[in-house]
Amino acid sequence: MPRNLGHIRTLADQALSRAAGAPLIGGNRVKLLRDAAENYPAWARAIIDARQSIHVEMYIIHRDEVGRRFVELLATRARAGVKVRLVYDWFGCGFAPLFGLFKPIIQAGGEVRVFNRPSLAPIVGWARRNHRKLIAVDGRLAYISGLCIGREWQGQPDRNIAPWRDTGVEIAGPAVAEAEEAFAESWRLAGGTIDEPAVTPDQIAPAGQTNLRLIATSPYAGNVLKLDLLVTAMARRTLWITDAYFIGHGLYLEALRSAARDKVDVRLLLPQGSDIGWTVPLSRTLYRSLLEAGVRIFEWNGTMVHAKTAVADRMWARVGSSNLNITSWLGNWELDVAVEDATFGEQMAAQFEQDLKQSTEIVLHQWRRRTPQPVHATVRAQRSARRVVRTVTGVGRSLGAAVTGSRPLDDFEIGPLAAVGVFLSAVALGVFWVPEVLAWSVAIVAGWTGVGFLYEAFNLWWARRR
Repeated sequence: MPRNLGHIRTLADQALSRAAGAPLIGGNRVKLLRDAAENYPAWARAIIDARQSIHVEMYIIHRDEVGRRFVELLATRARAGVKVRLVYDWFGCGFAPLFGLFKPIIQAGGEVRVFNRPSLAPIVGWARRNHRKLIAVDGRLAYISGLCIGREWQGQPDRNIAPWRDTGVEIAGPAVAEAEEAFAESWRLAGGTIDEPAVTPDQIAPAGQTNLRLIATSPYAGNVLKLDLLVTAMARRTLWITDAYFIGHGLYLEALRSAARDKVDVRLLLPQGSDIGWTVPLSRTLYRSLLEAGVRIFEWNGTMVHAKTAVADRMWARVGSSNLNITSWLGNWELDVAVEDATFGEQMAAQFEQDLKQSTEIVLHQWRRRTPQPVHATVRAQRSARRVVRTVTGVGRSLGAAVTGSRPLDDFEIGPLAAVGVFLSAVALGVFWVPEVLAWSVAIVAGWTGVGFLYEAFNLWWARRR
């Protein structure tokens, strides 16, 4: 019997490794960090104590007092001779770099690179995001989380604005080598080079007894999606999930429903209000089928829940940057940690239970009557460009349901459907009366595509010639 159980465990480990695209690494110490109140001080201490290198990969660094404080910390260490490298996402940071946000780091001798900036080639490849949140220090510590750097996460007590609810981890041990390698790959993609030899897991002394997988995903790999599906299928007692922008794919939704119908205690903790206006109503279009299958859904009563976590059977847990939507699963570069440890699993479960005390459960007979709570004006104003992208995604989901009949439509989708209907009707009339509009549109798209292909061909030809 023990031999059979061992064989099953081996198969499970093999399945998880293949799904995640990451091996199980032992000998680590993992510390759970809640909100900016615990994450930011830990990050600051590690940066201040750095002696060799600081590697930062961050989707958003705001040009506010919080962002500038971390920039100055990094600049100070760069002036002390520490190798400081920072890669940021061009879309996430917006115009802040153009206004000199990272200038102190560069002037101090550090290196700063922008990830996947817009270019002629690939034609729309620049739309993919580097959504990772990573700080690696001296090859000895790594911080992975859902937190970016900005005042939203820290809150504004003087204005009665609570901090965003978010989760991160501090890792020490052999797995830090995998975090350093993940950063190095992003740095290379951003055009940088790292002269120091890469550290491997076997070169880092054990710091604890925790086993984990560090999952560094890239577009179209779908590693976190495959892992989430597998864990959902393997969960036997509980599966508790917190997510900021839940727009689950059909396969994942069915996996959750199947687990709940099989008497697994499946719970979702989602935001009641969001910095991206369309996300909450879109998530709510999925509630009915989940509730009918027995999934319990809770909405956070605070300003915003931004965490991306899961805990299954109080034994397996995931923390990181991946949201439960197609953009994160297949479109972005993401970074998550999957921990297989009973102690850490208990900590994650206890944190989830604590969060539920500040949440409202949605039940089947009343959820349709709920309306989004007002979001503070400063939150609504955040990052309007990102809101537009999410809005387009949301409208597309409503339109897809209307065209295919894949699910019942809800009353709050009247607006998007009517707006798009009016727009398409206006376009049709415009093309009918002024066909040149269509001709010009086709010409612009074809010309842009053609120039992009020629640009790619020239780059390949030039590289071969050199």
